[in-house]
Amino acid sequence: MAGHVSHHSSSHAPAQGPTERLAIRCLLIGLALLFVGLFLLLPLASVFGEAFGRGLKPYLEALRDPRTLESLRLTVLLAVIVVPLNIVFGVAAAWAITRFRFPGKPLLVTLIDLPFAISPVVVGVMLLVLFGAQGYFGPWLREHDFRIVFALPGMVLATLFVTIPFVARELIPLMQSRGPDLEEAALTLGASGWQTFWHVTLPGVRWAVLYGVILANARAMGEFGAVYVVSKPVPGEIPLALWVDTLNSEHQGTAAFAVASLLAFLAIATLVVKAWLESRQHREMARGQTSHSE
Repeated sequence: MAGHVSHHSSSHAPAQGPTERLAIRCLLIGLALLFVGLFLLLPLASVFGEAFGRGLKPYLEALRDPRTLESLRLTVLLAVIVVPLNIVFGVAAAWAITRFRFPGKPLLVTLIDLPFAISPVVVGVMLLVLFGAQGYFGPWLREHDFRIVFALPGMVLATLFVTIPFVARELIPLMQSRGPDLEEAALTLGASGWQTFWHVTLPGVRWAVLYGVILANARAMGEFGAVYVVSKPVPGEIPLALWVDTLNSEHQGTAAFAVASLLAFLAIATLVVKAWLESRQHREMARGQTSHSE
């Protein structure tokens, strides 16, 4: 009876013909292209259109403005400080989570994702509560003449908080899938912990580290909300993203779009580097599979 029922139900199951599958495929591709065009390409094109709308000379003048150059320098400085800290934390956290058992491990995994769940503005407010003039550590910092908020340390902390998950989140799944077998074999053969890390662990996860670095760098250069709360709105002392907002509020539209286009150039360059790294990884994997099959 059961076999009869399954045969009866399968005989009446709707079958998708080639025409129907083609229609569904075209519909999904069309929706994806429409979304990308309306919400990604069109705004990006409008930024560049407004930036170059009055010609090349006003565009270059806006980029050569000393305040813009100082904001660019500060943006690069924040990335240079934050990204290495992301690498250290990401590798350490991924190593601890995937290679050791310890109390509070699920909590650590959850906390790594916390910056994804909290608004960047809330992050800035948290730093004000801790290090502001009326914050928990404010009187002590004022007594020792050390400033965190409305200064570079506050911007570094805000940027670090919102970028901290990227390297760790790229590494954890990869290290879990690889397992500890190769590292345990190296230790059994007499390698030290550092030798195992540099010659076994790191080569196997270097692409994930690079992807995490690229994502963290892109977020660091474009972060707005958290840095906005803890930075002093002084021209030349704020990153590029905040400088765009300042120029726009001062009704300097051409300059604002010119600086915004610079941020867009940096984002596009980040995507190009990421695509290049992915292609290199795929080529290396293909060569490895070919040599293994031979």
